[in-house]
Amino acid sequence: MQITAAVAREQGQPFVLEQLELDDPGPGEVRVAVHAVGVCHTDIAIREQWMPVPLPIVLGHEGAGVVESVGAGVSAVVPGDRVVMTFGSCGSCPTCADGHPAYCFELAARNVSGGRPDGTNALHGEGDVHGFFFSQSSFATHAMATERNVVKLDDDVDLSIVGPLGCGIQTGAGAVLNVLQPPEGSSIAVFGVGAVGLAAVMAAKVQGCATIVAVDVKPERLAQALELGATHAIDATAVDDVVAEVQRITAIGAGFSVDTSAVPAAARQAVECLAPLGTCAILGMGPGGTELAVDMTTLLMSGRRIVGVTEGDADPQEFIPRLIALHREGRFPYDRLIRTYPFAEINQACDDAESGAATKAVLLLA
Repeated sequence: MQITAAVAREQGQPFVLEQLELDDPGPGEVRVAVHAVGVCHTDIAIREQWMPVPLPIVLGHEGAGVVESVGAGVSAVVPGDRVVMTFGSCGSCPTCADGHPAYCFELAARNVSGGRPDGTNALHGEGDVHGFFFSQSSFATHAMATERNVVKLDDDVDLSIVGPLGCGIQTGAGAVLNVLQPPEGSSIAVFGVGAVGLAAVMAAKVQGCATIVAVDVKPERLAQALELGATHAIDATAVDDVVAEVQRITAIGAGFSVDTSAVPAAARQAVECLAPLGTCAILGMGPGGTELAVDMTTLLMSGRRIVGVTEGDADPQEFIPRLIALHREGRFPYDRLIRTYPFAEINQACDDAESGAATKAVLLLA
């Protein structure tokens, strides 16, 4: 079938809307009519080639829509079902079998290879357009997903806001709720309060943290963090020593911290601000250096821990419904982060996401 898709053809260049051909779903696949899709930092990272994913490509990996058709063997969803799309995983490797699909042995092949794991592609256009990005490529009117990476939704779920649960919101919330699991009354510092960081802030409030410190360089983001659950805000440009300020607020240092900034210096502060035996979750990815220089003696003497977190270490089939339930209860108001754009304004949405004008940009296709 013919679809309209936003194609990233050249490094650093705007997306271009093009007419492409999309195959019928194969075994285990699901074709989804996309109603809305979030713009994630990773989409922009691939367009800018911070990661060596082949171009031209159709990106987008926070899609939500309605199932149009299914391939052989699919039983979890049927045409007409409302779904949100998330990352792809195999379901059979040791980490998938152990309930950690975000660390699937085939994660790269199923999410950032530019095609299916076998090298084929359901998308066809000029110049061998790549697809199957995060097993969906949902910057398009229709996306090809798999039975494993679609999560069935209730009929009353708002498709215009649910897409970001497939990646960015899941990542920030999952880092707190699934990985760090801070006990009630504990302290946490969140470095970088964009969409992912704000999801972490809201999750920390759900978890019952008594002290939630937001650290950023944008006053408007810090104000939003305070509205959504942070108890303290630190403008990193306005204090001489961020680490000392976190330690002052928490008395002995934060019990937990999250870095979403992808800035090595900030990530180091997220580790150094910890109390003895504290744990820091590293979530960010950016164009700069990726080496985290931490003094080993200090690490040893304090018993601090550093853990990398992908996709919130979530099982989306369980975790996304949990976040939707928290939203229904008014305890996880992630919809307050969202600003919507028509699909044709994808480049403006990306610019606003990068500048901070939009905390979480979502494209509407239907």
